[in-house]
Parts: sequence; C-alpha cells; structure tokens
Amino acid sequence: MVYVGIPKGQVNQEEEVLRTIQDGDSDELTIKRFTESREKPGALWHIYAAKDTEKIREFLKKVAEEQGQENPVDHDPIHDQSWYLDRSLRKRLHQEYGVQGWAIVQFLGDVVFIPAGAPHQARTRGAVHNLYSCIKVAEDFVSPEHVKHCFWLTQEFRYLSHTHTNHEDKLQVKNVIYHAVKDAVGILRANESSLSRP
Repeated sequence: MVYVGIPKGQVNQEEEVLRTIQDGDSDELTIKRFTESREKPGALWHIYAAKDTEKIREFLKKVAEEQGQENPVDHDPIHDQSWYLDRSLRKRLHQEYGVQGWAIVQFLGDVVFIPAGAPHQARTRGAVHNLYSCIKVAEDFVSPEHVKHCFWLTQEFRYLSHTHTNHEDKLQVKNVIYHAVKDAVGILRANESSLSRP
C-alpha cells in the first residue's frame, strides 16, 4: 500500500472506518493499529485457504440461486468477482460449510501476500465507502512451491467464457516452468565437469 489519502474536515469518518474494520472481523491488534497507533488503513482483505475453494464456489452458487440469479456454466462465481462476502455471508459460509478466512487490514506501507489458489476479496476504502483513497501496487509471481495451484488456476480459466476477463492465461505457468527447467539444465551443463569429479 503506497498511498492512503485521508480527506480533511469529514465528521465521523474515523468512527465509520472503525466500524467497517470491526464488522470485517479484524482482530484486536489490528484495531489498535488504527485507534492507538493512528496508522492509515487502506484496504480490508478476506483471504481463504485454497483447499476451501470448491466449498466457497458451491456456497456462492447456492446464494445466487436463492436470489434468483443464473449460474451459467462458462462463468465462475469466484473468478467473476461479482460477490462481496459481507459479515452475514461470511458467518453463513462458516456455519454451513465450516469455512473461515482471515481478515487483514492493509495499512499504508503494508504488503499482503496471497498464496496461489487462495480465494480472496478486498474491500477498498475509497471504492466502497468513499472513506480513504488508496493506491496499491500488485505483482503476480509464481513460486516453485505453488506451481501446482497456478497450473490448476490456468486450467480453471480455460473453462470461462471467451469474453470473460480471466479467460486468457495471465500466469503463463507453462512458460515459467519451461524457462526454469531450461535455466537449471544450462547451469548443470556449465558445471558438468566439476560435478563429475570424485
């Protein structure tokens, strides 16, 4: 989070931000960062374990059906990013499916790492409540430990409609694997003579 702008002269703004942070199920230490340390919050994240993805997908489809919405085969309730799980939906997800995530408030200067395949949502102050404007820099990367999840995500994207924003292979996992292996083989060949010595 590289910038959080707090407008001057707005009455009760801090109380509304505090209420949003509390309603977001943030822990006491996070609340103290805002109330006592006076740090600037920019975004509220909810991050879930990758192993719970199918349960969350099933839950979102169920809620959509209850509200009379369609669930087209070539769309995905997680990748569509059309849902925000508010407090009541998060509570229901936990009660009905046993799924509970982590609430993280990203303050100015904080970095949030999201593991590959972990469903997540961010509630940005400026976009939702017009409280604080913020700028965050996002960088996607593929670590060797999470190649499996990244490859799995790429496969999921293939089944989305051709007009879907996530249909294209943004991660380029096959290219990453190819170049990683190519570099490893190159290093082994360059050091082949020293490796064969007893």
